[in-house]
Amino acid sequence: MTSNLDEKGFRSIVEKYDVFFIDIWGVLHNGINLFQNSVEVLEKLEKNKKQYVLLTNAPRPNLTVMKYLKKMGLDEKKANQVYTSGQAALDQLKIMNSKSFFHIGPPRDFDLFKTFENQKVEKIDSCDFLLCTGLFDEYQTDLKFYEKLLLDHIEKKMICTNPDLIVYRGEKREFCAGTVAKIFEKLGGKVKYFGKPYPEVYEKAFNKLRGKKVICIGDNLNTDIKGANIQNFDSLLINNGIHKSEISNGIKELIKKYNVNVNYTQTELKW
Repeated sequence: MTSNLDEKGFRSIVEKYDVFFIDIWGVLHNGINLFQNSVEVLEKLEKNKKQYVLLTNAPRPNLTVMKYLKKMGLDEKKANQVYTSGQAALDQLKIMNSKSFFHIGPPRDFDLFKTFENQKVEKIDSCDFLLCTGLFDEYQTDLKFYEKLLLDHIEKKMICTNPDLIVYRGEKREFCAGTVAKIFEKLGGKVKYFGKPYPEVYEKAFNKLRGKKVICIGDNLNTDIKGANIQNFDSLLINNGIHKSEISNGIKELIKKYNVNVNYTQTELKW
């Protein structure tokens, strides 16, 4: 049964858990501003000596996201708890650094492969594998472009550093790398994903989970909540995020639609 925490607050369940995986975009900020109630939750977790990881499907190294959060106003101690899907992907990319890749994504993601940028090729025909971190700036909404681009290259492997399909920047809806990866899969291609809901990212983000009582907090049923289900962790869905336009039909219908289990819901993360 799913319990709503809007009246009781997040504080009502904190003592049940040892480790908290907390999503960033949609829970801690909206791409523009930090949510102060969520920042207060982090402060309370620290005060109660609870361990947490700011686990995000961002196609960038940890350090880049840490700097971004500090620029938004988050203090250094909290920002240092970041672990990204991009960081998880870096280990795999380093293994493959003798192979050439074609990058699908915006220039701002280049810091992910700075150490092996000499392996990047400008033409998709000449690459060994595809590295997808997002969408090209000039084709942010034209999904047909990616169908045409990828159609003749489904024999190549794609690495996707952000399984998210969409995100909201403020009130604006934007596609993520996961949308391009799904197009590639529908064409017949194979994708290696790094990030939630795939188990590897949790293991890399927190080394010693065995015997710990864990909860995952996020606004995305496909990644945050499904990832919790796969790992047999408890979960808290933030309603005022990715699914805010769907939740009006009721949480039971939403859970059924996405075939997931949700332990708790809350409009926003609030102590």
